[in-house]
Amino acid sequence: MSRLAKLLGMGPKPIMAKSTYTRIEDIKSTSYMKKTAGSGLLMKPDTYYVVASVELGNTTTKCILTATNLRTSRTYLLDKTVKMTRDIRPPKKGEKVFGETVWKVELTKESVSEMVKNTILESLEKAHVDIDKDLDFVVRSTGVTAGFAAPEEVGELIIALANGCLEAGIPPRKMSPAMSKENFPERLQDYTYIDHVMFDGAVVSVLPPTGRAVVANEMEGELVTAGIKLAAKWTEIDFRDPCVSMDFGTTLAGRITNSHEPYSRTVGNFCGLAGAISDSIIRGTEKVDKRGGAALDLYKKGIVKGADWKAAKKYAEEAHEHVDIRKVPEGRERFGTVPVDPKAAYSAGTTLIGCDVGKNGDEIPDLTRMGHEIYETSGIHTMFATLDHVSAMVVKRLIEEAFEEGVVEEGSVLGITGRAGITGKKPELILEYSKKYFEDVIFVSDALAMGSAMMARCMNSIGTPKVPVGGRHGGPCILGQRRKLQKK
Repeated sequence: MSRLAKLLGMGPKPIMAKSTYTRIEDIKSTSYMKKTAGSGLLMKPDTYYVVASVELGNTTTKCILTATNLRTSRTYLLDKTVKMTRDIRPPKKGEKVFGETVWKVELTKESVSEMVKNTILESLEKAHVDIDKDLDFVVRSTGVTAGFAAPEEVGELIIALANGCLEAGIPPRKMSPAMSKENFPERLQDYTYIDHVMFDGAVVSVLPPTGRAVVANEMEGELVTAGIKLAAKWTEIDFRDPCVSMDFGTTLAGRITNSHEPYSRTVGNFCGLAGAISDSIIRGTEKVDKRGGAALDLYKKGIVKGADWKAAKKYAEEAHEHVDIRKVPEGRERFGTVPVDPKAAYSAGTTLIGCDVGKNGDEIPDLTRMGHEIYETSGIHTMFATLDHVSAMVVKRLIEEAFEEGVVEEGSVLGITGRAGITGKKPELILEYSKKYFEDVIFVSDALAMGSAMMARCMNSIGTPKVPVGGRHGGPCILGQRRKLQKK
């Protein structure tokens, strides 16, 4: 921040790592200048790694196609196809319902597979991406966890996602790690280190909590952490370990990592409700679907223009009287409707920090009634300003709880992603609340998709040692340390 800005009392501007679009036709023709011994400068073609991120969330279902430049480690978007999860067809006769979204949309293997298949095919067609020639890998993930009896049952949904991919024509080999260098296309063989290091479960140098699954959306937290690290390559921020990540989708996900090398440990996990809080309030307007309506349905750029921000903050404080943020008690099986296993978490040295509305969402109707009053009294502009304050206050309270529990290392960087964390004026408000705790904060769009691109690279040992994504702040690539560790 400039000296003039400080003198005028202006706060720092949020650092946004926005997704950059490109076309499959363009990445096939990009090149760079390379120095060679004896031949001087030569033009060399850039190599890209194309990954499909297939995501089934409580509010949206997406297929996001990314292409990563394996020289610069910068990842581009080829396409982003988004459907509303509430539009998944109802179960047919004879189909078994294995779970539901946080908004009670029932799911069967057949209905999920059908939605996933159609979303993938639409995305591939729009991006002109050929499954056989262009697509390298597919990563599946889900934030739908609230309607499951235990964390382990998410596996059933992952199978349904896999079936949808197969029905779309994705071959199994593009959904599982390669076994040797020869399994890669020739253009990728110089970029894989599979002959030097194996995939041992660490994604971008972070080990997951050991033992049993501690929270149902563990994979989502893993992916968004990896995605924020990768997206940071578009900024000046070095978002490597130790770090804190928060994903504000419908449900809350994210991690706190330490600075151990070569692999850091997951010392904290976030869970519970996030965007669902804003969605509950917006339903009070009666302008969105009562079952699956979301703030996303009414949001548009500039909607907070003319808002009464003083009133909005007061409304948000009243809403937070229903919001419970704390370390998850050991006896709970759910927190914020999400299945958790605190005993396993604490045995593994991982602190669970949750966000709930009442107990397992039982005070959501109170927020909807409050939303109706806000809308009737102050209108839609102040309503959305209230939502900005609500989300920023959630971040503030999560940060305070994490520091109170002593799980955030000095020098950690904060990363925020998800619709309920980066839209409107939320970034500015979050910066204000977090400046006491973090020197650097980054806001990322599509972190889960970026994380899928990173997960695919880790699973296939495709690295960029000259521009490392894993390791510690300011540190070198950890390839050498990993090789020594795996030789023991």
